[in-house]
Formats: sequence, C-alpha cells, structure tokens
Amino acid sequence: MTQGCLYLISAPSGAGKTSLVKALLNASPPCDNGKAGLCVSISHTTRPMRNGEVNGDNYHFVDEAEFKRMQLNGDFLEHAQVFGNYYGTSRNWVNERLAQGCDVILEIDWQGAAQIQRLVPEAISIFILPPSRNALEERLTTRGQDHAEVIAARMAKAVNEMSRYEQADYLVINDKFEQALADLQAILRSTQLRLVVQKQRNQALLDELLS
Repeated sequence: MTQGCLYLISAPSGAGKTSLVKALLNASPPCDNGKAGLCVSISHTTRPMRNGEVNGDNYHFVDEAEFKRMQLNGDFLEHAQVFGNYYGTSRNWVNERLAQGCDVILEIDWQGAAQIQRLVPEAISIFILPPSRNALEERLTTRGQDHAEVIAARMAKAVNEMSRYEQADYLVINDKFEQALADLQAILRSTQLRLVVQKQRNQALLDELLS
C-alpha cells in the first residue's frame, strides 16, 4: 500500500486554522475503512473541555496523570505544553493511517511541528497567518470563549508564534477564507503530484509504459 503524506498545519490562535482544516476535510475524500483519503489527527490534551466540544471528536481529554503515563510510554509522536496545558499526538494512530495510504493533517503548534520535522523530515509544513494584528485580536475577542486577560495573553503569545513562520514549507494568509482554502487545496494537490509520490501510486502504469 502507498504511504500517505503527513501535513503539519500551524497558526496562532485566532488565525482560522481550525475552520480552514474543517472545510478542507469536507471538500476531500475521507480516510475510512482502510481506504486512502484525508483525515485529521485528534490530539490528547489536559485542558478543560469547552462548551460544544465532544471528547474523541475535538480532542481526547485526559487528566495530567494519564497524559504523563502516555508520555513515559512513548505513546506520543510529539507533545508540548501550551498555556499551562499539555497536548500530544498519538504515534500509533498517525503511523497506522499513513501506512493505509491516508494523508494525515496535524493541527499543531510550532513547537510540535519542529519536533515532528526532525523525526519525519518528509512531512509538509504549512503556516497560516491572519491578514493583520487587528484582525487577529478581533477574531479572538468575537469568539466569546475566553476572558480579557486570556485574550491578552494569547495576543502576546501570537507575536512569538508568528515569528516562526519561516520554519514552514508553505505560508498561507487567511484574509479571504475561500482563497485561503484554495491555497491549502493547491498545496495538498501539488504534494500528491511530486515524483516520489506519483512513482509509488502509479508504479504498475510506469512499469507497463516502459516495458
């Protein structure tokens, strides 16, 4: 079976990463029942569940003791502490989906992306930026999920996060949503057309053409 591609998508909070990834998944064939397609990894986290979130859908919510047990067992491909909470990506889940030929998206902060790029250098990294700092602050404020002091902390953190954009392979500016989505789709399509991927997926055809 052809190995799938691993995509690392990073952005500061409020840049629209989650909405873009959701739209990207809705517009792509799913990875289901062993069939190749596109899927997103669901991280484990120790942060409290927010209103409207579902365990196992948005995140796998665990307490700190369980998270650290998994960490010691080597269950995470990467892990990080963000705003006092822990986040981690299941190593086995990702490897199993890639082995099935599925393309896997990791919604991940820059620290986690850097860890995975060292372990999986063939992974494709994408950084999403807002069109301006004012737009970012407005998005964080209108979400209505956090208190003012949390928003201020996120804005301060965002400056440091955005400075890491040069670590990515691709940069997407989320000004107009549909254009940003089209940019992401173009990146995925171009990756699928790389010679190494096309050789894997079309070896029988190549052998027949050159026989």
